[in-house]
Amino acid sequence: MGVAPPPPVPGGVIERVRSDMRWQRAARGRFPPGELGFSMRRTREFEREPLPLLLRLYEEYGPVFSMRLVYAPVVFAIGPEANHYMTVSHASNFRWRDGGMGDLIPLLGDGLLTTDGDYHRRARRIMLPAFHREQIVAAQQVMAEEAERAVEPWRAGERLDLYTWTRRLALRVAMRALFGFDPSRSTDMAYRFERALGFWGRAYAAQMLRGPGSPYRAMVAARDRLDRVLFGEIERRRRSGERGEDILSLLLDATDEDDSALSDQELRDQVMTLLFAGHDTTTSTVAFLFHELARNPGDHDLDLAIDETLRMYPPAWIGPRRSIDPFELRGVRVPGGVLVNYCSWVSHHLAEVFPEPFEFRPERFLPEARAALPKGAYVPFGGGSRTCIGMRFGLLEVRTIAATILARFRPELAEPERQISIRQMPTLSPRGGLPVVLRPS
Repeated sequence: MGVAPPPPVPGGVIERVRSDMRWQRAARGRFPPGELGFSMRRTREFEREPLPLLLRLYEEYGPVFSMRLVYAPVVFAIGPEANHYMTVSHASNFRWRDGGMGDLIPLLGDGLLTTDGDYHRRARRIMLPAFHREQIVAAQQVMAEEAERAVEPWRAGERLDLYTWTRRLALRVAMRALFGFDPSRSTDMAYRFERALGFWGRAYAAQMLRGPGSPYRAMVAARDRLDRVLFGEIERRRRSGERGEDILSLLLDATDEDDSALSDQELRDQVMTLLFAGHDTTTSTVAFLFHELARNPGDHDLDLAIDETLRMYPPAWIGPRRSIDPFELRGVRVPGGVLVNYCSWVSHHLAEVFPEPFEFRPERFLPEARAALPKGAYVPFGGGSRTCIGMRFGLLEVRTIAATILARFRPELAEPERQISIRQMPTLSPRGGLPVVLRPS
């Protein structure tokens, strides 16, 4: 293969803290201004309601500022220029693996979200053909079939949790489109995956525990069950030669320009990453879309409404990196070797870029208005060479599910007086789900 595997990232809590402290001591230069004193109150605020906190700090300190979370100072770079700088023009000066994405390695392994450099580029080259337009169009049949099956039992006047419903549907789509599995026979796999994901929904303090009965142990146990299924399926298909139209089948035979292929471990890591990245993204976007459609009734263009939903609630709301060399952005010097985050959620709510940013206005994304946005203003799927590889797949899935629902029903909020609460770990989602009452179209 000729490409070195990615370096290990400290997995234990003590090792991780020691590593971060070494990075801080080695940081070349001073941190940008901000709130650098220790504060568990601030950490809890960031954990529960980061958007107002980050908007406040942006107003107080400008687009580049620092904030200490638990023991570690973190630099935030906010706004279109910062997004473009970190994802496109100077992306090579930032690493993902030891900038926060490494926290996902216990579940995802060395997939596209947790690797950098030549290793990442090789894997992406091998995987890209599986996401060409014709392959995505072929997957739409699966999406449409599963959406119709899931909506068929609905009845006018029924109350349901649209978020939970969409999670189940998205997992069925993933089982078929990613793995070629019969979803009715994959209920245990879906359950284990949900159980593993639950780890990142816990508080920071709970995530640091490693003893028996801890959330981490539960996540690892669920991961091990998933691995037995995935490795067993990879071995079976290699031995039998059986292939389908699913992503796993395509990746089994995919090669790089030097004819090297993905190993069994690499296959496992990449399909697990795709399952992780695609499942929560689709589920959350559908839920937030219908929340806004219910609050803003009218004849909205569906594609524009989806774009506006992704502006207001970008699932991958934060881009954690670590700087390699010192750099300067908007006149502020930032050391090398420190944690640096861009944040699409905050950038999408800057009034100078998106007037009345908390208002649902799909017309923002009419062609002329969209073309007038500055570079880096709208980044729900990242940017540059690391733009989400499954972006077209995810958008098509959201549109297919939403169109299937809207052809029959107009979901109303079951609790319209309730202010929506947003959970942001690992991706944005409505805390407590989205209870709706089904009304006929």
